[in-house]
Amino acid sequence: MTDRWLSVEEIADYLGVSKDTVYGWISKREMPAHKVGRLWKFKTDEIDEWVRNGKAADDLGA
Repeated sequence: MTDRWLSVEEIADYLGVSKDTVYGWISKREMPAHKVGRLWKFKTDEIDEWVRNGKAADDLGA
């Protein structure tokens, strides 16, 4: 079970942010997420790369 899909709640806990932040990142910062039915699912390797590339950084001027 190493590369399992994570839920919104699990990825929020993984990143130390709220679920609302995750939903905002999906829509505004192109967070790598996959829709499965009504649910969003995530792979930690994709999220780690997204964070390393600075995509989660706050835009101070926005």
